[in-house]
Amino acid sequence: MQQQPLRIGILGGGFGGLYTALRLNQLVWEGPRPEIVLIDKSDRFVFSPLLYELVTGEMQAWEVAPPYEELLANTGVVFIKDEITGIDVASHTVHLAHRTALKCDRLVLALGGKTPPTDIPGVKEHALPFRTLTDAHHLQQRLRHLEQSDREHIRVVIVGGGYTGVELACKLADRLGQRGRIRIVDRGSEILKGSPPFNREAAKQALSDRQIWLDFDTEIEAIHPEAMLPPQRFATALRYKGQVDTISADLVLWTVGTAVGELIQNLPLPKTAQGRVQVEPTLQVPGFPSCFALGDATDCIDATGQMLPATGQVALQQADFCGWNVWASLNDRPLLPFRYQPLGEMLSLGVDAATLTGLGLQLTGPGAYLARRLAYLYRLPTLQHQLTVGLNWLTRPLLNHLVQET
Repeated sequence: MQQQPLRIGILGGGFGGLYTALRLNQLVWEGPRPEIVLIDKSDRFVFSPLLYELVTGEMQAWEVAPPYEELLANTGVVFIKDEITGIDVASHTVHLAHRTALKCDRLVLALGGKTPPTDIPGVKEHALPFRTLTDAHHLQQRLRHLEQSDREHIRVVIVGGGYTGVELACKLADRLGQRGRIRIVDRGSEILKGSPPFNREAAKQALSDRQIWLDFDTEIEAIHPEAMLPPQRFATALRYKGQVDTISADLVLWTVGTAVGELIQNLPLPKTAQGRVQVEPTLQVPGFPSCFALGDATDCIDATGQMLPATGQVALQQADFCGWNVWASLNDRPLLPFRYQPLGEMLSLGVDAATLTGLGLQLTGPGAYLARRLAYLYRLPTLQHQLTVGLNWLTRPLLNHLVQET
């Protein structure tokens, strides 16, 4: 009787999941090659650090969010587009909405995070998140309607002074120009907490140059639609030191934090106080040696003992180790403890502007913008996609010039 091939189930196609699958595909197997299955409910991978470029038209959707089928076309990785409805970690079984359950020999949990829920009145109904390709498309659609309206000013409230809020504010300011009236609302007393001082100061200057208001120690009390013809306006109540002031906004963008999804919440795995899955330095879940986890839904302490932030850079580096360790666990090889190498930090601060700190460099302005673009080009998931996007970046200015000439 022929033995069934081993199967590795990778749940989630973000940085952690997709790059783990690609790493596993590169490795040489000593025995029969296992089936590598990547499962995600979306049909496209989103390179989230470049999502902001869609707002200003600097990049196109196919560059930022290529289809999984295209990325995995010349690999041995099987992609399944489906919604995961349940996970039995004891039996390594994945339950899907539109297919029969999938039995795996190794599980990789890379389900990422989601925008945290809130009970603040009106937020769920009227505030736009900015995390997915769909979110970016919704924002673009709303912006087009507002730009085509006869309003003298387009007023935008961005809730959250972290990386997403700051980068999004600069991009929107450059797109809207003199019509834009943008403010960042944050319950803390500083933007970009934990960011290197050089980047934080460069970001403050970029916000100041674009006349973006900063409301610190301020919380959203409620969001209510105003009674007027489309495009809709929203009465946004802000609480500052016990006082509530209501302002009018054409757009409210919600960029506050990351929460663990329901699937992870319901799993009988060891978790931290924040509900994230605990993982060992080998990226295995304690008590479940055949189950690996990485990315936003985990709290990982690396081989040096440092607790790591939930960032794309961490997930990318975890994917290399996770791929190797899954391979090693199936080939009786020693597993490697994850050791994080901080490579610095890059921020987009508008069109043709950025800031960069790392590897002994501190750059801001157009030079940092170019360095950021090249670094992310190198980090795109496959060589074919890198070449296609890189060629488009080189030829697009020439094509635009020829169109203008004609």
